[in-house]
Amino acid sequence: MLNKKRWGKKFIDKRDWREVDEKYIHRGEFLVNPNFLETWNEEIEQLNKRKVGEPYFYPNSLIEFAGYFHERGFNYRECEGILKSFSRNYKYEFPVISFSQFYRRLNNLEFSFEVMEENLICGIDGTGEKTTNGGEWKKEKHGGQKDWIKVVILGKRDGKVADIRIGNSRLDERRSSRGLVRQHHKKISKLDGDGLHDCKDTFDLCEKFNIETAIKIRKNAQTKAFGSPRRKKEVLEYKKKGYKKWAKDKEYGFRWVSTEGIFSAKKRIFGETVRAKKKRSAYKEVRRKYWFYNQLQEIT
Repeated sequence: MLNKKRWGKKFIDKRDWREVDEKYIHRGEFLVNPNFLETWNEEIEQLNKRKVGEPYFYPNSLIEFAGYFHERGFNYRECEGILKSFSRNYKYEFPVISFSQFYRRLNNLEFSFEVMEENLICGIDGTGEKTTNGGEWKKEKHGGQKDWIKVVILGKRDGKVADIRIGNSRLDERRSSRGLVRQHHKKISKLDGDGLHDCKDTFDLCEKFNIETAIKIRKNAQTKAFGSPRRKKEVLEYKKKGYKKWAKDKEYGFRWVSTEGIFSAKKRIFGETVRAKKKRSAYKEVRRKYWFYNQLQEIT
């Protein structure tokens, strides 16, 4: 019989809903606030410095502004229409980029994640992005299905993404996670991870960079070192305390904020399906969605 009894204390919602409501209302300002008009000339001057060939006419901030609408489900032609409407009804009429040029500029624009903080407590995890809206019935009926996209993130406790790795379904999540840790190890003080990351290479990497770990140990884990004293130490601690006490001492429950919570929020806002047909464009689309998710987190 299913055990419905929940261990731990009952959750009590202590949020200030007036503050929460105001936070999400403030997100709407991100949609109708064309700040690119204030920095247009400065950006164009910077973009065209030492540029060979035809100069740029539209700033990157304009591309980012329209790009958000595209990631929310509008196609490129509709984004051009949105910009035309802004141009007609805003106090300053501005030139509107064509949808074809907008497509090229958006896919060539670099969306990078910057980590400015120190002593970060980060979580690592992976998820999938669908390349088609077809479900299991379509696959069984017509056969075949496009490969899905795997996303591995290094998330922070404040709900933002520190960095990201994107590939096809064969992307090695553990290797990608170690690459993220290796790249940002100077900024990381603690690393949270689920049972998938219970491996010698991950523990040895954290030992090398003096990073505290809260990685769930497998139930059948052996207490022998097998070349990794750090993992042996973590296994012995886990088996001595048991999962509940270990999770409380390690604050393992906060892993959800920096991993699963980000995946859930991003997919609620931007969906879990990409529309790009080419593989490289699809990877760029996924990256943009997580970048815009970070922007929403910053303004709220």
